[in-house]
Amino acid sequence: MRRRLPGRLLALTPGLARSEADCARLLSKIGEAFEAGLPAVLLREPLLPDGHLLLLAQQVVDLARRFEEQWVGVHDRVHVCRAAGADGVHLGFRSLAPEVARLALAEECTIGFSAHAHDEARSWSGADYLTFGPVRETTSKRGLLEPTGVEGLRRAVLSASQPVLALGGLQPDDVLAMREAGAAGVAVLSGILGAADVGPAVRRFMMALEPSGGGPS
Repeated sequence: MRRRLPGRLLALTPGLARSEADCARLLSKIGEAFEAGLPAVLLREPLLPDGHLLLLAQQVVDLARRFEEQWVGVHDRVHVCRAAGADGVHLGFRSLAPEVARLALAEECTIGFSAHAHDEARSWSGADYLTFGPVRETTSKRGLLEPTGVEGLRRAVLSASQPVLALGGLQPDDVLAMREAGAAGVAVLSGILGAADVGPAVRRFMMALEPSGGGPS
């Protein structure tokens, strides 16, 4: 089997779940997003213990297969990704290096990596795709990382051999600029699964990502 990439739109979960009830609410939101056409979701829930995250990941994988084979990834926890049968794992600077994680994963499992402007490109080695950001101002990175702007994204795209998804404070109106900078798509946290109305939020991003919506094909 070949490795599947997340596609043009990757929604990250908000990272606030602590309990089974939180997981149930999050699963419902992910279902709404899939119904609206979301192609990929990344479960980024650092507060959940492994058992809760594994159950959630298994439920999301099952849900994805009922739709159109949406891509499901797990952030950081390689063992949970493998046990849940998820499509991929997404790593960061605190995680295993991509080349090390590959040793523990099936060949068809996709590996993503969170890249930033200060990284050396060799730290991305072994990843199948990258997220890069924050491109715009975002609450989660305020005081930690300065926004790179479109030019920073463009430089990252030029230096990477992998497809790059733009990340950080993005709205549908930003999509055209991200695609023109060479991004393969966008990764969104608060703008989709953190939104009050998930379905309309997904549809706005998907419309902006269509060639007719202004982005390159």
